[in-house]
Amino acid sequence: MAIPASLSRNLRFPAIAAPMFLVSGPEIVIATCKAGMIGTFPALNQRSTEAYSEWLDEIKAALGPEDAAYGVNLIVHGTNTRLMADIKVTVEHKVPLVITSLGAVKDVVDAVHSYGGVVFHDIINARHAQKAMEAGVDGLILVSAGAGGHAGNQHPFALINEIRSFFKGTLITSGALSTGQDVAAALMAGADLGYMGTRFIATAEARADDGYKQMIIDTTAKDPKHKIDMAEELDPEARAWKTIWSAGQGVGSIHDVLPVADLVARLRSEFAAANAGFATKTAVYGL
Repeated sequence: MAIPASLSRNLRFPAIAAPMFLVSGPEIVIATCKAGMIGTFPALNQRSTEAYSEWLDEIKAALGPEDAAYGVNLIVHGTNTRLMADIKVTVEHKVPLVITSLGAVKDVVDAVHSYGGVVFHDIINARHAQKAMEAGVDGLILVSAGAGGHAGNQHPFALINEIRSFFKGTLITSGALSTGQDVAAALMAGADLGYMGTRFIATAEARADDGYKQMIIDTTAKDPKHKIDMAEELDPEARAWKTIWSAGQGVGSIHDVLPVADLVARLRSEFAAANAGFATKTAVYGL
């Protein structure tokens, strides 16, 4: 399936900058959309629904008719006591893209569809995909092995092939995408969009502190651990997400901190070079 028209408008690079807890704010969303890529943030990065609404006002005021679309991430789970209030604000602002996590609920999807919005849902396996389909989502974000945050354990090729066999909506793949070549490979494998999180931590507009950004540059793919002995590795003052930094396996190819505009320009150049190189490689086989 093609990318929904409301999201393909002004899209100059086929990827979404993923919503990252404590890292994504209006600055990175605005810069990403102006660079021609979809920018997003988690609603819960603001401490209240009122402040979340203010961020939406700020983003809408900064974006113009030539910029790409933006989106927000909503945690659809019983522990999120703000959900209904945040949905109300989301509908009032007519947010173009809503990314739902930890629950695919038809009422939420219907609320977004009521004003013409698009809903993508995070999944890590086929069972989650089937439930999201029943809720009526427009697209599925395949959180594959190597992704940051709540990563799945399936190889992206395997997950794309399995989900595509029964889902005809938009597929977005996540998991160690750090370069334009990575996104080109994802599209070649059958995805419609790439989903990039870790690479955007190392940008000037990200709300990560300098130490976090430097960690992204210094770390390699072998460093992220699947199992952590909290008693051994953490002191009593450590706080998850605040003082414990997270990243996906794509860190090994990240070597600098750039303004978002420069990063997206590089990604577009790498993407074009990858496509040209693929055409050259396949030509020798008469393809």
